[in-house]
Amino acid sequence: MERSLLTDRPRGSVLKTRPQASFPRHGWVGLGLIAVFWPLNWFMPGFRTTWAFFPLWLGYCLTVDALVFRTRGTSILSRSWKAYAGLFAVSAPVWWIFELVNLRIQNWVYLGSDAYSPLAFFLTATINFSIVVPAVFGAAELMAGMKFIQRMKPCWVIRSDRRTSILLFGLGWAMLGLMLAWPRYFFPFAWLSVLFLLEPINIWLGNPALTRWTAVGDWRPLVSLFLGGLLTGFFWEMWNYYAFPKWIYNVPGVGFFHIFEMPLLGYLGYLPFALELFAMYHLVAGILRLNQSQLPNIDFTREE
Repeated sequence: MERSLLTDRPRGSVLKTRPQASFPRHGWVGLGLIAVFWPLNWFMPGFRTTWAFFPLWLGYCLTVDALVFRTRGTSILSRSWKAYAGLFAVSAPVWWIFELVNLRIQNWVYLGSDAYSPLAFFLTATINFSIVVPAVFGAAELMAGMKFIQRMKPCWVIRSDRRTSILLFGLGWAMLGLMLAWPRYFFPFAWLSVLFLLEPINIWLGNPALTRWTAVGDWRPLVSLFLGGLLTGFFWEMWNYYAFPKWIYNVPGVGFFHIFEMPLLGYLGYLPFALELFAMYHLVAGILRLNQSQLPNIDFTREE
């Protein structure tokens, strides 16, 4: 049974976890996949990333989940393998939405994609896109266990009342319209408009929403998502650097101080992107009536 807006717990509360556990078997599988497919993805000749990307990133997902279990005694996979598999199923269609947005803003292109038929590219890309949500959610749960996040004090309040949700919804449509009309100037709204549109919808449908925490000034779950997205983004860009096929960026006005292929300022997009994934996943899960209570476990006020 869901608790009320988190007002019945002390502000300094931390996530309750079980005693520290041993490193689980699936973590060793994950490390093994990384050890094999990282060098293959970087140093093999030809179009190796087509088949090396998914096992490499499956290794990342399993390793991060195992680290969460090792440090907190619980993880998404250990709580429900079906729910964990569901993250992969939801992930691909979620990322295809951003690929559709990119048709307009043209911020990234895939080198080597012209060697594939449209169907072959769609099928291989769909498989590879399936790691996005489990990778970010696992990393967010890992970040939620960090002491410096648990000790954060309450700050800016954003409520989930009718006025606020209507304002967010209106801003989301405005951002989307500006981005589509003038993509050269308003391309950053790709990483905000979806969040502003879906957060009110999740509120109205009774799905888990980010404002259930910000309504009491608790930004720790959002910071966990921010840092989880940033950590995962770093590995995306690092492993992409010597990959082929690979993506490169064409971002107006910020194409300087690159870290790998990504301009330094471009990493800021990973912060709201993680929140968008949260909103998109819970909208889909709410429609399908899936159990959403612990995906990921970043709620610092839930009794366990």
